[in-house]
Amino acid sequence: MTKKKIIDNAGAENAESAEIELALNALAAIRADMLAEQERWQPGLARIHPNYQDSARNLLHYLVLRRRDLRPLQLRLAALGLSSLGRAESHVLATVDSVLGVLHRLAQRPWQRSGKEAPVIDFAHGERLLADHTDTLLGPATPQRSVRIMVTLPGEAAEDYLLVHNLLAQGMDCIRINCAHDDAAAWSKMIGHLRKAEQALGRTCKVVMDLAGPKLRTGPLEPGPAVARVRPLRDVHGRVTAPARVWLTAEASPQIPPSPASASLPVPSSWLAALRTGEPVTFKDARGARRRLKIVDVTEHGCWPEATHTAYIVPGTRLHHARGDAMLKDGECRVGALPPLENILTLKKGDLLVVTHDLRPGRPATCDSAGNILTPAMIGCTLPEVFDDVEAGESIGFDDGKIGGVIEKVERERVRVRITQDAVSAMRLRADKGINLPESALRLGAMTAKDIEDLAFVAQHADIVELSFANCAGDVEMLQQHLARLGQRQPAIVLKIETRRGFENLTDMLLTVMRAPSCGVMIARGDLAVECGFERLAEVQEEILWLCEAAHVPVIWATQVLETLAQEGRPSRAEITDAAMGRRAECVMLNKGPYIVSAVRVLDDILRRMQAHQAKKRSMLRELHLAHALPIEPGLAGGKESGSAAGWSSGAANGIDILPGHGDVTVN
Repeated sequence: MTKKKIIDNAGAENAESAEIELALNALAAIRADMLAEQERWQPGLARIHPNYQDSARNLLHYLVLRRRDLRPLQLRLAALGLSSLGRAESHVLATVDSVLGVLHRLAQRPWQRSGKEAPVIDFAHGERLLADHTDTLLGPATPQRSVRIMVTLPGEAAEDYLLVHNLLAQGMDCIRINCAHDDAAAWSKMIGHLRKAEQALGRTCKVVMDLAGPKLRTGPLEPGPAVARVRPLRDVHGRVTAPARVWLTAEASPQIPPSPASASLPVPSSWLAALRTGEPVTFKDARGARRRLKIVDVTEHGCWPEATHTAYIVPGTRLHHARGDAMLKDGECRVGALPPLENILTLKKGDLLVVTHDLRPGRPATCDSAGNILTPAMIGCTLPEVFDDVEAGESIGFDDGKIGGVIEKVERERVRVRITQDAVSAMRLRADKGINLPESALRLGAMTAKDIEDLAFVAQHADIVELSFANCAGDVEMLQQHLARLGQRQPAIVLKIETRRGFENLTDMLLTVMRAPSCGVMIARGDLAVECGFERLAEVQEEILWLCEAAHVPVIWATQVLETLAQEGRPSRAEITDAAMGRRAECVMLNKGPYIVSAVRVLDDILRRMQAHQAKKRSMLRELHLAHALPIEPGLAGGKESGSAAGWSSGAANGIDILPGHGDVTVN
C-alpha cells in the first residue's frame, strides 16, 4: 500500500471517528433530557391510570426528542448505517438506547443503562400497548383487518333494522350516533336494532355517541320572495324535451303532489272542481308574459297541467279557465299563498358583511340603480358571546371555509367583516352555516347545557363518548367530572380535535384523558382544515398521528372518507387514496349517505389489502408483483406480460380490479 493510501485511509478513519463522537454526544444529551423530563413530571405521572403509565412516560420522551431539529443527527446516523430515529414513536427510549449502544461499540467504549432506571418500552411492548388500548376502546379487530370501521348512523336507522344489520354484516365495528340530531327515543331504537343485529350475526359492535358541543353558526335570514318558477326541460337547441308539470290543489285542504312537480299551486276548490282533461288555463306571469297551461290529468286530490314555456307565478296571479272558445262563468281565480324561497347572501371579494350579536333575521345587501351597495349584507350568529373575544385583524371563515374574510372592526352589537376570499363566481352564504374563528382566543367551553342533559343517556347506553370541540385540559376535566357524577358506568372518552386551539393543546389533553383506563382521539378533518388552513392539514394530521402513537392512544380518521361513494354511489380516485391512508390510524369513520352499505364494503376491502403494505408509517415489504415484471433477458424488449388481462379479476361492484393472490389495486 502506498504512503498516500495509508494517509487517506487514516484520514477517513479519523473523519468517521469524529462523526461517531458527534452523533454519540448529541444522542446522549437527548437521552439525559428525556430522563430529566420524566423526573420533572413524576407528580403528574402519578395521576395517570395504570393502563397508561408506561405510555405517558413514552410520550414525554417523544416530546423531548421532537423539541430539536433532528435532521443533522439523522443524516449523520444514516451515513453510519444506523437507525435515523424516524420510526421511534411507540418505543422512544429503547430506540435511543439501541443506537447509543451501537455508537459506543463503534467508538470502542463500554456502555450500559443504569440499573436504577425503570425498564424501557421496547418495540414489541410499544406495539402491544397500542393494540391492547385499541381493543379496549374499539373492540376486537375483524380477522385480517386490524383497522376498525366506524359508521355515523342516519336518522332513518331508528326505523330501519335492515340498514343496521347490513352495515354490521359488511364489516362495521362501531356505530356513531350524533347527538346533534334526533332524540333519546330515536337513539334507543338505533341501539336496539344494533343489539338485534349482533345476535343475528354473532358479532359485537361498540356504541359511540358524539356530544353536539357549541355550534357557532350563522343565524336566520329574512324569507325570500314567494314565487314559483315553472320551467320545462330543453335540449341544446332550446327545444322542449319534457314539459314542466304543475300540481293544482285545493287551497282549503292542500295535498302534496303524488309525484315530483315543478310547482304546487293552491287554488279555490270550486274553481279546481270545474277543470277537465285537455282544457287550457291561461295567465300573465310575474313578468307580464302571457302563459298557457294544459290540463293533462284530473284526480280526486288535484289536477296536473303542463307548461311548455317558463313562467314565474306569485300569490295573487290570476288564472283563467276556458272551455272551448267560451270563458266559463266563475272561470277566473287567484293563486293562494306560496312558500317563500330560501334567502341567500351573495358575496364577493371586497364586500362588507355585518355579523350581528343577535338572531334577528339577516338580509342581503341593498343597492342603488347603478349597482352600488347602499346597505351591506347582514346576518346574525348563534353564539354572540364569542365576539367578546375577537379582535380586528383576525380571520373568520364561513360554511366550512368556503367564504373567508378578516374582521375589520368590532363594535358593541356587531362585527364588520371584509370578504377577502376570491372566487370565479359570487359566493353564497345561507343560514345555519358554520363560522370559524381560528386566530381568536375564544373562552368557549366544549360542553353546552344540551350536552350535559344528553350525557345522562350517553353514560347509560354508550361505550364511548366523543367530546366535540375539545380545546383544553379543562374541557376534558369537565366531562370527566360530569361522568363521575352520573355513576359507576364510565364510557371511554374520545377527544375530537377540530380546532387550532385543540391541536395546540393536544399534549396537555392527552395527559389529562389518560387518567382514565381507556381513551382515544378523532382527527375531525373538516373543521380542522378550516381552522389550520387547508394547505397545513396534511402536516397537522401527521403530527396528531405521531403524538398519539407515542402515547399509545388509538386514533380515528374522520371526515369525508369515501364521501362521494356514500353519497353518489361511486368514489373519486382521490378518495380511494385517502381511504388507504386511513391505515395509519386505528379506526376510519364513514359518514351517512344513500350508499353507505357499499362504502363500508369498499373500505373493508381497501383496509384489508393495505394491511399487507402499511403498518402505521412503516412500509411492509410484502412480495411485490411488479418486481417480477422484467423482460425475459436484460435489454430485450417485448418480454412476457406478467400483468396480462387473464391475471385480473374484476370487482365490478366497487369499481376496483384486483390481481388474485397479490392484492395490487387499480381504480377504474
